[in-house]
Amino acid sequence: MSDELAQDLSPLLKVYKDGRVERLLGTARVPASIHPETGVQSKDVVISTSPPISARLYIPKSSASFESSQKLPVLVYFHGGGFCIESSFSPTYHNYLNSFVSEANVVAVSVDYRLAPEHPLPAAYEDSWAALKWVESHFAGTGPEVWLNRHADLNRVFFSGDSAGANIAHHMGLRVGSEKPVGFKLNGIVLVHPYFWGEEPIGGELALGESDRNLLATLWRFCYPLTSGSDDPLYNPGKDPKLAELGCEKVLVCVAEKDSLKDRGWYYSEVLKKSGWNGVVEVMEAKEEQHVFHLFNPTCDNAVAMLKKIVSFMN
Repeated sequence: MSDELAQDLSPLLKVYKDGRVERLLGTARVPASIHPETGVQSKDVVISTSPPISARLYIPKSSASFESSQKLPVLVYFHGGGFCIESSFSPTYHNYLNSFVSEANVVAVSVDYRLAPEHPLPAAYEDSWAALKWVESHFAGTGPEVWLNRHADLNRVFFSGDSAGANIAHHMGLRVGSEKPVGFKLNGIVLVHPYFWGEEPIGGELALGESDRNLLATLWRFCYPLTSGSDDPLYNPGKDPKLAELGCEKVLVCVAEKDSLKDRGWYYSEVLKKSGWNGVVEVMEAKEEQHVFHLFNPTCDNAVAMLKKIVSFMN
């Protein structure tokens, strides 16, 4: 085993010259369970074996009894991690989805997509779309997963994600708009601290150190070697001529005041409004907070307020 570094993307990961990838964050896993505090149940499903795509499903306590056949809204969630770390099975996302499902009274599908660099982009986008087609297969109540057949109202579907997962949620919304799947209705999208960027600095990005700006550009190219750069429409929605095709009627963007990606969230809302898209977009800014603060401090006032805002947006 060689300890010679090929690329150091700390604090996320390191790649060694022998091809070994060492992830520094997001490697812990917890099993699906019945959550003792909320009664939320979870289980893992295989969506595809080739390529390997899976998901963790969640149902609230109200749906857990065998007699219950109440149809609930569906949240399809895409985890963050810069496209290269984390998973739906990590304690971070398991705990977040348990709380979310309990508070919102929804069915959740937390998608586990393949990660770069072993599986460079667009793999994560393709896996996420395959997961959505799998969800859609339950429309008539005859899909492969009994929880979705029994409890999912596919006329009330929402997408959400944080950071890179918010980027995925946006692009899945665009694909819904262009491909118009008939098996579910996308009602809205929630983008939490979305991972967007661009060649030209905007707003407070000018005050960021050059190393911070370079890291974001480098990480994107690391995850997507075939990209055209930081103005790739996959990374900079302001450069996307198809932005108006977003396939839902409302979007909530959550940003954090001290997050270096904050201005991209505000910018996204502005370019979306100007694009000709005929929906409603709103932005919620958490004061004094950093990137994905709600995952690390879920009981703080700002995290609780954000969760309540998202729940009211969905209901």
